[in-house]
Amino acid sequence: MPQFATVTGDVTFTPGDGAPIPIPPGRIEVALEPDSATLSWDAGDGVAGVTAIPRIQFDDYVNDGKIVWEKQ
Repeated sequence: MPQFATVTGDVTFTPGDGAPIPIPPGRIEVALEPDSATLSWDAGDGVAGVTAIPRIQFDDYVNDGKIVWEKQ
């Protein structure tokens, strides 16, 4: 079952060895695993953005208020 949250602060992901890329503020879909979180969002022009980040990084974003869970 999908879970949804809102990016409200500076949230980034790093593809490979590249530079951090920001995830735009707004609604995201979240799939949690014990070791990772997969985030999906509307990147505009009909393009979906998707990335996986370490679970500890996701939890830090939530604890810092940069990602806020939607109430269900």
